[in-house]
Amino acid sequence: MSGMVQHLNELIPYLVNCLSDKKALVRSITCWTLSRYSHWVVTQQHDLYLKPLMAELLKRILDSNKRVQEAACSAFATLEEEACTELVPYLGFILETLVFAFQKYQHKNLLILYDAIGTLADSVGHHLNKEEYIQLLMPPLIAKWNMLKDEDKDLFPLLECLSSVATALQEGFLPYCEPVFRRCVSLVEQTLNQHLAHVQNADQFEVPDKDFMIVALDLLSGLAEGLDIHIEKLVATSNIMHLLYQCVQDPMPEVRQSSFALLGDLTKACFVHVHPTIPEFMPILAQNLYTEHISVCNNATWAAGEISVKLGAEMKPYVPILLQPLIMIINRPNTPKTLLENTAITIGRMGYVCPSEVNIFLTYKLFQKIIFLTNFRSPRLLDNLSGPGVQACAISGITMKRIQHSVACVK
Repeated sequence: MSGMVQHLNELIPYLVNCLSDKKALVRSITCWTLSRYSHWVVTQQHDLYLKPLMAELLKRILDSNKRVQEAACSAFATLEEEACTELVPYLGFILETLVFAFQKYQHKNLLILYDAIGTLADSVGHHLNKEEYIQLLMPPLIAKWNMLKDEDKDLFPLLECLSSVATALQEGFLPYCEPVFRRCVSLVEQTLNQHLAHVQNADQFEVPDKDFMIVALDLLSGLAEGLDIHIEKLVATSNIMHLLYQCVQDPMPEVRQSSFALLGDLTKACFVHVHPTIPEFMPILAQNLYTEHISVCNNATWAAGEISVKLGAEMKPYVPILLQPLIMIINRPNTPKTLLENTAITIGRMGYVCPSEVNIFLTYKLFQKIIFLTNFRSPRLLDNLSGPGVQACAISGITMKRIQHSVACVK
């Protein structure tokens, strides 16, 4: 790429012009080529490159040729990832085009369109939460949602898309949240019942497709993250905590991965409904800190940290069963950086609420490692690590921030 930079000021305008070529194959390949230079385009003056590229790609999204539609939609999703909030001034224009594409696209390209909309929501976040944008975007999405049956696998990409949209819209999603929440809970319950039927009578009942449950759990996480406390009434009138208790014990790692993410999000949004279930969840959560499945371990670690913040001193009985595997993760060679950071933050959160209990397990070397991983610096504390509880109290100074939990691979 570095060798191409000196030529891009001439190459990009040429390629943008090629998007209007009379041959569909040229238009399609040009979409792909331009997507490779999205990062450079975003760093330049918008009027020179970003705006012309965006305008032409949006035209190609509505191209008469299906292959060009597909290439343009994929290229635009790549541009969204690079541009992020730089796209905010153009959201109205972008949404009008993407929504019009709902009327034009057939089955295969609809799936790519869902991805483009979900990526846009992830990229611009709460900036999407404006009434005019909501009125543009939600009706076609809900229309597709109502059209698809529970057993239709086209629900997968739509659920993933809605998860991103719900998180971005926050309270703006409230008018649509109840039917979406209820259907997701129903999908989880149906899959669990199908799994139980298969276990009890494998000859009569097939293995269920658990992807339905995974994407439903991910959308529930998106709702909890976006709606925050407003999801409390929905949780109160459902059996989601009972279902979630079954999900965290599922033999499929991807199910547990999404389940622990939801457990953490519900802990943040409506702990009043999680609190009574803590004695049941904690031993299972601790077991999953030993797993070889990194994403499962990461989400379980993050959920333990969120629970620590809410539980406070009541966390004491669970410190030993959680801290031992967390220390193993910290000391294990080749542990992924995100998991290391998540683990250090969770130990810090436990140290914040239960300093004496955590201090028993800390060595000076481990303490230094945790401080390094959390980017916390205090020479005075590092020089005076003596006396009971001092190390854990120092760790309690770690910023109480959330390291982004690893969400389901399908998201």
